[in-house]
Amino acid sequence: MQNIDDDHAALFAACESGVSLCTIVGIEGSFSRRLGAQLAIFPDGRLVGSLADGCLEKQIAADVTRCGEPVIARYGRGSRLIDFRLPCGGGLDILLDPSPDRSACRETAGKLEARESCSLKLASNDLLTVREYLPQLRLRVYGEGPEIEALATLSLASGIPFETYSSNDLALGREPELPPADRWTAVLLLFHDHEWENTILRHAITGTSFYIGAQGGANARAERISRLAAEGVVDTDIARVRGPVGITPSSRTPRSLALSILSEVVGEYERLHPHG
Repeated sequence: MQNIDDDHAALFAACESGVSLCTIVGIEGSFSRRLGAQLAIFPDGRLVGSLADGCLEKQIAADVTRCGEPVIARYGRGSRLIDFRLPCGGGLDILLDPSPDRSACRETAGKLEARESCSLKLASNDLLTVREYLPQLRLRVYGEGPEIEALATLSLASGIPFETYSSNDLALGREPELPPADRWTAVLLLFHDHEWENTILRHAITGTSFYIGAQGGANARAERISRLAAEGVVDTDIARVRGPVGITPSSRTPRSLALSILSEVVGEYERLHPHG
């Protein structure tokens, strides 16, 4: 289960025989997890995934062992369990499936490994019939210096796959010799020497990446726009290139810039999720 996206962990676990799969199919009020959040329960009691910050998982694990078939259980507000209440005061409808369709789980997991968005049809219910998934977020970073080292450290600590290319891997004035990034990969340029940027950016915008960003302040951005326009790049493609990057204006240390960038990238990726 190493290097599996948190949003995919329960699905991958449910590919194994004997593992139950529990899915939030309804939310009343506010809650800390999204619709479709999942928890896998192994026969030995091990839990994979997260539904409620630990306040609900043990109860669900006990309940699903008593299910002979998929059922929807209500927890929190409106539940028959009068002694059990959620800290947020809301109510959850959770599909408890002691034996999910293994073939469907494996097919869905395979599509995620192939970097395809996909869905899993849930056991029959009137609330959420299909659970949607996005491929795992990845970072592709071009550049050099301590900013990249800091970003790599934070990304890998967060379980986000990270690949980097320096001037040693590139040729000035030539596009990178690798496929453009897919929609679920963020592309970042962290060069202090901006003459490396144009060919890399032209390469990046041929792909479908949800995020393309380049280091530098307002002046660097203005010069970047002018260079790309002079090379015939259309306005809509130029507009895809973010700069300055990050949520914190004028970050002054490699670590603060890396944290600022990663926060922005993760936030933009989360907005793509079909379940909000």
